[in-house]
Amino acid sequence: MESISVFEIIKVGIGPSSSHTMGPWNAASAFIRILNREKSIAEVKEVFLEFFGSLAKTGIGHGTDIAGMLGLNGEDFKTIDTTKIDDIVNGIKESQVINLGGEKKIPFVYGHHLVLNKSESLAYHPNGMIFKAIFEDGTDLMQDFYSVGGGFIMSQEKNSIEKQCVRTLYPCHHGSDIVKYCENLGLNKISDLILINEESWRTQEETRAEALNIWKNIKECVYKGVNKEGILPGGLNVTRRAAGINRKLLGDKVYTNIDEWFQQVVDAEENFTNINKWISCFALAVNEENASFGRIITAPTNGASGVIPAVLMYSQAFTEAKTDDDIERFILVAGEIGTLFKKNATISAAMGGCQAEIGVSSAMAAAGLTEILGGSVGQVLMAAEIAMEHHLGLTCDPIKGLVQIPCIERNTMGAIKAITAANIALESDPAKAKVSLDEVIQTMWETALSMNDRFKETSEGGLAIAVNVPEC
Repeated sequence: MESISVFEIIKVGIGPSSSHTMGPWNAASAFIRILNREKSIAEVKEVFLEFFGSLAKTGIGHGTDIAGMLGLNGEDFKTIDTTKIDDIVNGIKESQVINLGGEKKIPFVYGHHLVLNKSESLAYHPNGMIFKAIFEDGTDLMQDFYSVGGGFIMSQEKNSIEKQCVRTLYPCHHGSDIVKYCENLGLNKISDLILINEESWRTQEETRAEALNIWKNIKECVYKGVNKEGILPGGLNVTRRAAGINRKLLGDKVYTNIDEWFQQVVDAEENFTNINKWISCFALAVNEENASFGRIITAPTNGASGVIPAVLMYSQAFTEAKTDDDIERFILVAGEIGTLFKKNATISAAMGGCQAEIGVSSAMAAAGLTEILGGSVGQVLMAAEIAMEHHLGLTCDPIKGLVQIPCIERNTMGAIKAITAANIALESDPAKAKVSLDEVIQTMWETALSMNDRFKETSEGGLAIAVNVPEC
């Protein structure tokens, strides 16, 4: 089984969805590379993109069509100025021209060259898409891609995606592997093991630097979210709430930058109610940014991107575990737990419902928090198990296909459950646990396989049809 870096699970992304926005964007970029590998962009006459299954059914609400166009246009979601996205997309639609790969302008008519096929699904995976290029000489090239969660893409043709296969020094594909290697190496901290394994991709210094870069992006995202008011895009007329909560909790305190704001948070009155409100505020801030095509941290998906930031912000503001070392250890452990779900179950809501997103992120956050609060190896894994256990069966039923209702509030719930799971695990003896993390991951996967497709990000069941929202 292939090893996965923690920074493939926790990474810089863009809203509103990892599987429905970042995945198609990555696929479009990969298709551009394939075109250049097989021929060249200069030889392309036309390009077509068709989305199927869940990508088509909730594509408009998730910005799938926008991501496809931006990817084909040669944009990079890690660097694009997010305030320019509407202008670029409107320009493509109005001019009916796309700058393929940023190199060649060709005709591109929305609805003809890009189609959302809601009546068909590809057999390989519910998040399927097919790209087709027609060259000046009349030949063509087709490529299928599947967005499998967290921005990851794959194809039925293994040689279609350039990917380096990595095997770490101490491969951890199950929770039992983590326990075994920690015992064999005499390690009391899971993060020490993960730091060693991450050397398969980069030096330990680079790993630490990337963890702190993740933290920097988290703080920036939360800060943007708590200082932005208004209505979220998409037609549901959902009001941003993080800014109002932030204002009420800080009162008349003044700040002009991120560091001043964060210090005001730390210095604010601490009581159970206020801390709970701050946790919700942090999660809401991130997911409101996510719903607005903002730059966020995918962890492990965009729909669940508020959980880990909320719990990590909680640890930095309201616990003693607030050093750079604590931040690094939290992210390493949280990311590693995410890889276990990715390898043995799914992190795609289209495959497993929201248990695969909020549930996994809550398990990740619970493990990370337990690690930095002094938990043992067994307690860290126990915390992850407890968090997932209480998300089993959670459906993905976004109203109008938007990552807003119930998605945004679910992040606050996932964060609170993660903190509760950590506290329970820290007061428990893992040797007496009745359910292991590996067992709950297997149970989650079996639950996913049994779940009706209506509850897997299709907007055909649950709240998506129970709540009558008029078309705008």
